Amino acid sequence: MTSEPPSTLLTLSRSLAGELLTDRLSRLLYATDASPHQKMPLAVARPKYRDDCVTLMRFAAQERLPLIPRAAGTSLAGQCVGDGLVIDVTRHMNSIVSIDPERRRARIQPGVIRDDLNDALSPLGLMFAPDPSTANRCTIGGMFGNNAWGSHALRYGTTRDHLLSVEAVLIDASVVRFGPLNDSQLRDKLALANLEGRIYRAVFETIDRHRTLILDRFPRPDGIPRNAGYSLDVLALGQPWESRGPPFNLARLLCGSEGTLALVTEIEVGLVPLPVRRRLVCVQFDSLLQALSAVAVALGYQPAALELVDQHILALTKTNLEQQRNRFWIEGDPAAVLLIDFVDETGDEVNAAIEGLMAELHSRNLGYARKVLDSPLRERALALRAAGLGLLMGLPGPVKAVTGIEDTAVAVKDLPAYAEAVLAIMARHGVDCVVFGPAGRGLLHLRPLLDLSSRDGKRLYQRILEEVFDEVIHFGGTISAKHGDGRLRSPYLPAMLGEELYGLLRRIKDAFDPHDLLNPHKIFDPPPLLSDLRAQENGKPVAAYFDWSREAGLKIAASKCNGAGACLKSAGRGTMCPSYMATREEKHGTRGRANVFRQVLDSPEPWTATNRELLREVLDLCLACKGCKSECPANVDMARMKAEFLQQHYDRSGVPWRAWIVGNFGRLSRIAGFAPALSNRLLAQIWVKSRLGFYPERPMPPLADEPFSRWLKRRHSAEPASRRGDVLLFNDPFTEYYEPRLAIAAYEVLERLGIRMAATPCLESGRIQISQGLLRGARKRLSRTVERLYPWAVTGRWIIGLEPSEILTFRDEAADLLQGEELRKKARVVADRTLTFEEFVEREIGRLDENPFGDALKGKTLLVHGHCHQKSLVGMQPLLKALSLIPGVDVQPIPSGCCGMAGVFGYEKEHYAVSLDIAELVLFPAIREAGTDTLIVAPGTSCRRQIADGLGVRAYHPVEVIGMAIGLQMFRERF
Repeated sequence: MTSEPPSTLLTLSRSLAGELLTDRLSRLLYATDASPHQKMPLAVARPKYRDDCVTLMRFAAQERLPLIPRAAGTSLAGQCVGDGLVIDVTRHMNSIVSIDPERRRARIQPGVIRDDLNDALSPLGLMFAPDPSTANRCTIGGMFGNNAWGSHALRYGTTRDHLLSVEAVLIDASVVRFGPLNDSQLRDKLALANLEGRIYRAVFETIDRHRTLILDRFPRPDGIPRNAGYSLDVLALGQPWESRGPPFNLARLLCGSEGTLALVTEIEVGLVPLPVRRRLVCVQFDSLLQALSAVAVALGYQPAALELVDQHILALTKTNLEQQRNRFWIEGDPAAVLLIDFVDETGDEVNAAIEGLMAELHSRNLGYARKVLDSPLRERALALRAAGLGLLMGLPGPVKAVTGIEDTAVAVKDLPAYAEAVLAIMARHGVDCVVFGPAGRGLLHLRPLLDLSSRDGKRLYQRILEEVFDEVIHFGGTISAKHGDGRLRSPYLPAMLGEELYGLLRRIKDAFDPHDLLNPHKIFDPPPLLSDLRAQENGKPVAAYFDWSREAGLKIAASKCNGAGACLKSAGRGTMCPSYMATREEKHGTRGRANVFRQVLDSPEPWTATNRELLREVLDLCLACKGCKSECPANVDMARMKAEFLQQHYDRSGVPWRAWIVGNFGRLSRIAGFAPALSNRLLAQIWVKSRLGFYPERPMPPLADEPFSRWLKRRHSAEPASRRGDVLLFNDPFTEYYEPRLAIAAYEVLERLGIRMAATPCLESGRIQISQGLLRGARKRLSRTVERLYPWAVTGRWIIGLEPSEILTFRDEAADLLQGEELRKKARVVADRTLTFEEFVEREIGRLDENPFGDALKGKTLLVHGHCHQKSLVGMQPLLKALSLIPGVDVQPIPSGCCGMAGVFGYEKEHYAVSLDIAELVLFPAIREAGTDTLIVAPGTSCRRQIADGLGVRAYHPVEVIGMAIGLQMFRERF
């Protein structure tokens, strides 16, 4: 850890329109990227305008302060890790400056997210083509810094191939624009008597004097991509040395320079037409080498992308909640698959190419299964491949699929032999290795499974890198094909490029940055490979309430995040992370929270007051939505980790008054239910809500006039005493005291379907207590409830629930929170027999001989907002399928994440505003735009309250909608 930031930074802070963050939490958040490294920065600057970048560069030159440019922080080689001043351009410098559709170009600031840019371009029929797997959160600036490319680079190339010009701040704080120059313009630049002129002369003279060496030494077998060092070879193939080559353009040199030459403030890129046809060929193989031998065959048909996925990743998709749904095309257990994607802008080429490829694969007997997928199934199969890295990082235990040799590439013809050589190295060391990636460009993402928290694991890691890099050099390949050098591969650049060429690259660095202030120790003079690794040697385990044994303990669970940033999504792209979508702050994403969690738990005394304050701050806006449990490829369950922290915090500081009140929700509701009218009047008082810590203007949910159990008792009094149910309704406190009409509707619906329903007395799943971090209280309630439900579940009958978060607790946390193996076994039996109401209806109605629905809803649109836990743990399909059984309705899911209410989160006075901010991202606008013949459907009680409070719109539970469609008397007055 570095010392605290110097006082001179206060002067800098006053000079910036943006922010300068010097607090410990901010520095912890920016201490890592997606690489294995970790280094505490001095401070974090978030410039607002170009002038801020000028100020930062001037200050750095005066103080000899290193600057570390950073965008989304998804780099895999440690490009964003260092002990200087991190410059984060994503917070403010994220505007699309202009789009010129006629000339097919756009100017953007470096913090613009790639997919956000393409969302703006799509209505114009255009796109920015490079598509890294992190495209929904990586920025154009980061793509520029690493010369990023994606799976479709076979057709579209790299970022550099679409680069036109850049605006940049040089180390002397001058602002320049690098772009294409003709001969006359180049002569003018060479004659400048300033830093810009010195740079032009250094680059031009280096190429002019050493062009043969440059073209000979840079790896170029069969056109494999290369992101090693500086791209002098790219300029050497252009004008003025090649008359038919592209114009001299220093922007192309800066692209891929990893922030070591200048601070980029604006980027101009070329655009391409959107494809009109996309089809994916999926080929499955019995062996990895057979799959690699098929790569050259497939390339003969000019696909746009060719990706390999091996059995390690395929196995992990079986247990990942999100990717289980994307395995529909897999037959058996292939050793490897090739995903061969075809796209074109006219629609004429794809079918013929696929027909020829399929015929040749068949004639050569390559692959035991071959399928062609169209959209939207194509996108689901590609999503499985894109999740590969995150899935690997979610491996339980300290052994991880580590980065290092994952960026090596050789000529496609050499792939089988190279893979055999690498796997032989692994076998010699007794190490398993994952193999995946864009094999169509000669690149294999090789990930050895190692424990970097042990000394032996670290030493083995270094030996494997050295031996594999020797093989790469032997095959004439590159150690940095896609992800760049950073501090991870820089130590091996001299061996790959040769000392003479490496020396020429250093001359370029010296011309741009003579004092080595811009991202130092990347490309040149890197620290020792094993220094500053984030994986710490295992210390004593951390005591916990949940059973974290599947992750080998809470500390290991906290380290599952690899920093790839799948949580840093824009609104409308999923559930995770709602608070990040609203605030765009690193600390409010799963990555930021996990990073702080990991660093705190690695300390000798993790639960000190100081550490707990850090965790409290990053977890404050965590809505426990569970989106990360499925959408995070590593399955980081931040909701569970938050609950664990809160109980540890309460053990040391006591339980806050509001948490105690909420934790006793069921008991207090029962008491209030004796006089519901009086209780409702009392809870409507502003002073009462303020005293409880709730937002005064937010209405509290009203108690019903009569609880469900009382209605059920009257109903059963007229029935034979021997009546038994076919299905058991889990009667939670929300249903019992606040919305008994839903249980009554469920009773009537199932009876109309010929299904007898029984119901439990009011029971608690522990969901409320878990959300408040009251794990001991949750454990007591869960124990009692599991004992009550087990006799029913063990008979094989279903237990259904109306409130998704309540019923899904049995399928999620229950077994891991309970103590004693016998009780845990019972909890697992209960979990296996629990369904949401929609899951049960979708199963049962599909078995009926006749559709029970009438025409009451014919012509209606059902606009559906799913509950977060439902989306995470079950998915939306059962809900949408159940509603789609109703004839004549148009079922439309809202692409919303969390509604923002999240239990009591939206009631809490300090969270009320952000709760509405989250709802305004997607949910509220979608409802406002709904037509008059639209019903809003939301299974979650909190979601329905948020919609009612925020918009004054009635949202219906699915059981109500199904009751309307069946024609139940209780709903007829509504239409």
